[in-house]
Amino acid sequence: MSLAPALSNAFRITPETDADREEVEALVMAAFGPGRFAKTAERIRETAHMSAAFVAREDGRLTGSVRLWSITVDGLDALFLGPIAVVSDARRGGLGADLVGACIGEAQHRGVAGVLLVGDPHYFERFGFQPAPDVRLPGPADPRRVLWLPITSAAPSGLALPA
Repeated sequence: MSLAPALSNAFRITPETDADREEVEALVMAAFGPGRFAKTAERIRETAHMSAAFVAREDGRLTGSVRLWSITVDGLDALFLGPIAVVSDARRGGLGADLVGACIGEAQHRGVAGVLLVGDPHYFERFGFQPAPDVRLPGPADPRRVLWLPITSAAPSGLALPA
């Protein structure tokens, strides 16, 4: 990946490695619990190819993670963002925003149509995400939480599928 590591306070963001996977899974489970497996976003992640992933560390301790998944929406190549997880004692310090920024940089580098996610509109609108009411997911999702960040294309319509 060509994305330069970002810094937020004393945190260092780097691409996730195979050695990080077990810690990342534990962090995501601590952040979301087993209920995450019932979410529609998990249906996408179950069969999509992980396209990129980033971790944040402070003094060697994993403090955050985020992953991007290859999808298509209406025939357009895109990325699906999530889950994004930050340890409880590192929240509110901008680390989540830095992780989102790493994903946006990666999407721009790849030149995909955009980035799709299911999340809090108030949090993600500051990054340029906008409602994508015509994008359908493979399961129930609150349409107000389905968001699109245009990179090379406005919000498409149609079913989001693993690429």
